[in-house]
Amino acid sequence: MPIYEYLCQDCGASHEAIQKLSDAPLLDCPNCGKPELKKQISAPSFRLKGGGWYETDFKGGSKKNVATSDNHCPSKNSKSGCGSCAATSD
Repeated sequence: MPIYEYLCQDCGASHEAIQKLSDAPLLDCPNCGKPELKKQISAPSFRLKGGGWYETDFKGGSKKNVATSDNHCPSKNSKSGCGSCAATSD
């Protein structure tokens, strides 16, 4: 989700808010309470949320993805395996 920056036209306080693209812009300043917030134009930033994103991605971390772990195959005990690994029972 995008992180938007706001600036209060009355008191000059800046504020960041995590919002959906479809959310309406904020109006009320959390500092003074007046409806004077204006969305600022700034460098885009966003938060990665949900399964599959690791804090160590692209940093040379050692976390494994679920698909590469030893217990990913639901057919590990069957004779045919899952087809994407060599997990077959002889």
